[in-house]
Amino acid sequence: MYFSRRGLLAATAAIAAAPSAFAKPKSSAAPAPWTPDATELAGRVSRKEVSAAELVEAAIQRIETLQPQVQALVASDFERALDKAKAGKLSGPFAGVPFLVKDLDPYKGLRTRYGTRVTQGAKPDKEQTAYIDAFDAAGLITLGKSTTPEYGFLPTTEPMGFLPTRNPWNTKHSSGGSSGGAAAAVASGMVAIAHASDGGGSIRIPAANCGLFGLKPSRGRMIPNRPSSWGIDLSVSHVLTHSVRDSAAMFAATERTDASAPFKPIGMIGQPLKKKLRVGVLMNGGTGLAPDPEVRTAVENAAKLLRDLGHRVEPTALPIDGAQFGQDFTVLWASGAAELVAGVTKAMGRKPDASLLEPFTLGMAELVGKLPKDALPAAMQRLNASMGVYDAWLTRYDVILSPVLGKPPVELGYVAGWVPFEELQARLMAYVGYTPVQNVAGAPAMSVPLHWTASGLPVGVQLAGRAGGEAALLGLAYQLEAAQPWAHRQPPVSA
Repeated sequence: MYFSRRGLLAATAAIAAAPSAFAKPKSSAAPAPWTPDATELAGRVSRKEVSAAELVEAAIQRIETLQPQVQALVASDFERALDKAKAGKLSGPFAGVPFLVKDLDPYKGLRTRYGTRVTQGAKPDKEQTAYIDAFDAAGLITLGKSTTPEYGFLPTTEPMGFLPTRNPWNTKHSSGGSSGGAAAAVASGMVAIAHASDGGGSIRIPAANCGLFGLKPSRGRMIPNRPSSWGIDLSVSHVLTHSVRDSAAMFAATERTDASAPFKPIGMIGQPLKKKLRVGVLMNGGTGLAPDPEVRTAVENAAKLLRDLGHRVEPTALPIDGAQFGQDFTVLWASGAAELVAGVTKAMGRKPDASLLEPFTLGMAELVGKLPKDALPAAMQRLNASMGVYDAWLTRYDVILSPVLGKPPVELGYVAGWVPFEELQARLMAYVGYTPVQNVAGAPAMSVPLHWTASGLPVGVQLAGRAGGEAALLGLAYQLEAAQPWAHRQPPVSA
């Protein structure tokens, strides 16, 4: 059995003791959060201060109020959610807490649209993965599916077949992608926690854009979800949250504990890290382009904060050819688009055009068609080799501090799927060059919301570790959360 009841019970037992800015503030404590986190909501249900049905009804009201402004949901399931809440048979660390599943994964009874017009006639799913089962077992109540770009390919959530998902901090800006709907929903207060996945930055990018905490786990760490057919299993799943303790508790409830698990389970991490770390600061991306001044300031301030906390901090450089890595990752990413286009072609009996698939998806498939036959195997060989280089790099450092993105949240349309293909490729290389390295290496990384621009936009910073090193990252995240709290910051568009 993939799901561990023991893990759930451990998370439940530890949840109340976990230190967080979300605990009731004392006179010298951090500013109070503007909205309860999922741990607090579950505690209120457990203490019978509120019922699960009341939580669900309140979440539905918030969604109905905010959805026209942010467009975070692609499908709702309110009636079934209320029935589940009223049935009173919930258990687990998040019993009764409203939740959203990202629309790249099936959830029984709902359609999976994958952010594309191709799936307009899709029927409700009858099955779901063991990983999604774990959310149900944790007591979460799914209210619907959150939005995603077409097949999760882009770092913005504005698919052409749907309305764009907007950033609650400024609705002219992107919430990120591909878990952009999840991020907008949590940031605005629709729900306190939502499912997300990350194949090239898709947990960390929306977290950075929306002022949330987002941890990408190691490859193979979590209960199995969707396997990749691309040669490297890039994508992993977890959640987007306001608090570190929510992420840690969900991690404990969904990590693998079976005998074949590649990493020893860490259980519920509920305390700040006690050891001092060696931190390497990576400022310029692999392309050699310097980040935006606001992003540089965010990283520099984070480095100072880490020094003030007693960690050893020094500059470092990416130990691989970043430009070559970016090209190789693009070839691998494009091969996934080519597979999808081939599948749609086979299903339809004709090649899809721009009335069904976005120009970027079609452009990536065409890119693969123009490459030499040995291009993908050669790219795979170099990417596989980079895993060992990354591991060696992380023998010199415990964590790497870097930007998540090259810019603060961009305006809608800047990296959308209809931007001319070559121009969009250039923008993407400069914008998202920091996050794919950990996907290829299979290593954990997190976006921590430590900076806001003068205009009020969040800028997350990335802290990445070695494969299996989530315990250290979560312990460090608790330190940062206590030293520089973010939970009191409320976006203009919120409940």
